[in-house]
This record gives sequence, C-alpha cells and structure tokens, in this order.
Amino acid sequence: MPEANIDVARSYFQAIRTGDLDTVGKLLDQDVVWHQPGANRFSGVRKGRDDVFQMLGGMMEASQGSFAIDKVHALMGNGELVAATIHFTGRHDKASMAMDGVDLLRIKEGKIAEVWLFSGDPAAEDVFWGK
Repeated sequence: MPEANIDVARSYFQAIRTGDLDTVGKLLDQDVVWHQPGANRFSGVRKGRDDVFQMLGGMMEASQGSFAIDKVHALMGNGELVAATIHFTGRHDKASMAMDGVDLLRIKEGKIAEVWLFSGDPAAEDVFWGK
C-alpha cells in the first residue's frame, strides 16, 4: 500500500506542476480536508474539493497565474501518509516569493483525504498573500 500511495502523490504533484486541475480533482477525495498554514487570506482549514479548488483559484488569481510548485524532492511514505519536500514560487505586482516547504498527504483508498502544508518562511508567505 505505501508504494501505491506514493504513486498517487507522484500523480498529484505532476498534475499540480502542469496545471492539470482535472487530474488534481480526480485525485482529491470529495471530502478532502486541507490545512493551509499561516495568517493570510488563504490560511485555515478547507473542507471539501470545492472549497479547496476555490482557494487554489484564489491563489492563482492573486499571484497573476504564477504560483507553482516547481520542484518536488523525494516522496517518503509511511502507511497512509506521504511527505514531500517541495520548492514553490509566486509573484505579483508588489512582491515575489520562493521558498521550500513540506507537504504531507494522507491517502486513503487511492484518494487524497487530507493535506497539511508547511512553509519554510511562514511570515514571508503571509506578506506575499496578504490579509
């Protein structure tokens, strides 16, 4: 099962990198719970695929379409959990950001059921996204 979960995570990150939101949607459980870090307008817990897509759409709009996970390092599995160290970037008229982070996915029955995100510099990410 851990290798199958790593395959799901690999497919998810590939879809995120290429902007394939149809595949992302198919990989997210309908009742996914998403923990977005920080104290910015996108922070907090999102519940359900629609709420997650609304947040992701807002992030793409706020970053003028530039927000991206541009590097995914080794995927590490532990039962239902898959962790990935990542590098993400974004820019808009007033600022840019580039930092490392960790994404932790809980995968159940081939779907991403829960996501926890960790930013290397939460304060800088908050400034970038704003209130």
